[in-house]
Amino acid sequence: MASFDIIMPKMGESIEEATITKWFVKEGDKVVEDDVLLEIATDKVDSEIPSPVEGVVQKILFRQDEVVAVGNVIAVIDLDGEESTASSQEESTPAQQENETPVTQAEEEPPVQETVVSSSGRFYSPLVKTIAAAEGISQEELDNIQGSGINGRVQKKDLLSYLESSKSTGKTPASTPAPVAAAEAQAPPAPSVQESTAVSKPAPALISGEGDEVIEMSRLRKLIAEHMIKSKQTSAHVTNMIEVDVTGVVNWRNRVKDEFLRKEGVKLTFLPVFLEATVKALREFPHINASVDGDKIIIKKRINLGVAVSLPGNNLIVPNIKDADSLNLTGITKKMNALADAARSNNLGPDDISGGTFTVTNFGSFKNDIGTPIINQPEVAILAIGAIKKKPAVIETETGDAIAIRQLMWLSLTYDHRIIDGALGGAFLKRLGDIIESFDPQSGNFKIQ
Repeated sequence: MASFDIIMPKMGESIEEATITKWFVKEGDKVVEDDVLLEIATDKVDSEIPSPVEGVVQKILFRQDEVVAVGNVIAVIDLDGEESTASSQEESTPAQQENETPVTQAEEEPPVQETVVSSSGRFYSPLVKTIAAAEGISQEELDNIQGSGINGRVQKKDLLSYLESSKSTGKTPASTPAPVAAAEAQAPPAPSVQESTAVSKPAPALISGEGDEVIEMSRLRKLIAEHMIKSKQTSAHVTNMIEVDVTGVVNWRNRVKDEFLRKEGVKLTFLPVFLEATVKALREFPHINASVDGDKIIIKKRINLGVAVSLPGNNLIVPNIKDADSLNLTGITKKMNALADAARSNNLGPDDISGGTFTVTNFGSFKNDIGTPIINQPEVAILAIGAIKKKPAVIETETGDAIAIRQLMWLSLTYDHRIIDGALGGAFLKRLGDIIESFDPQSGNFKIQ
């Protein structure tokens, strides 16, 4: 029997797993090429996975809401068009049999290769580790939870039951230690009662007061929260700030915006001008357009400029303009607007949100003056643009210094101090400010090229 394996696809360079949010087919269903099989979600985007072949769904190996590592087989399509039978298991290869987790076995955890191991030698799925971290469960405490899975593995239901028991009793419930006696024999002495309480005690449950509204986080909100915490734990965040004079940009945009809309069919905002200036500065400072891989620095050849887009429900996403350095101001404007429209209509593709090298977020769109954004991993810097405001400022004239009303704006650069020192971060930000201030309102070009 000829069969075809459906693999969990890689949705971006930093994406190692995805959650199955919905199956559109079941075992025994006939499918044709490009029929949608399932929907998956990462911390960046939701995507529908189509069938690349025609046949019958022979096996579905993971259920809805399960987290699956990239590269795992999630379903098998029978190319002969026959419904799955008991004999199909005998025909699968040993490698497939080892990795398969039938849907009917509700108590099974995902395959071993998508688990992580603790210092005690016990295996845990990424989902269990994520829940434990969010609830403040220490590794020692996790190792002592009795699991109901194969070889005593802790499953999601075991951890949730443990947490519920802890909240109801107000103390850590007794649990049967995992069979790690050999590891415990070599472990250092247990900490004192005071130290143990400080390290391993779960965070106390918050009690809502009368009239409080309790709202469950959406799936996307949970993923964003996890991504933000991971970034703070990964990078040493430092932020520099500078105020720039954008009077020339404001005067030019106000003069040409109507003509631009008529001619190009899209609205012209201030942001594309600042994006073009950012690209020019990144060309001069390639170490800002980089990533970190262990003890190696990867200088990115392409400049894929991410632009944060706010979504309904107080969420956000960061699609990126591929090869932004190859586009002029009009090209950047059109691409930015197209990505923003696609983001808000949930029509972004995997390529739209993967491969970014530097991100820009516009706090000014919310009338905020300044901010300190979190780095969008695996990038090493992010630029925040503040609101443009009229202020009195000292300017140089042919007859000397004078006070005039100018259009001023704050820029803030948050960077990874592991590879970017203050001198480099400050020099980049100063150069970016100089480029923006060199904008000629008559020609619509930067004097600094």
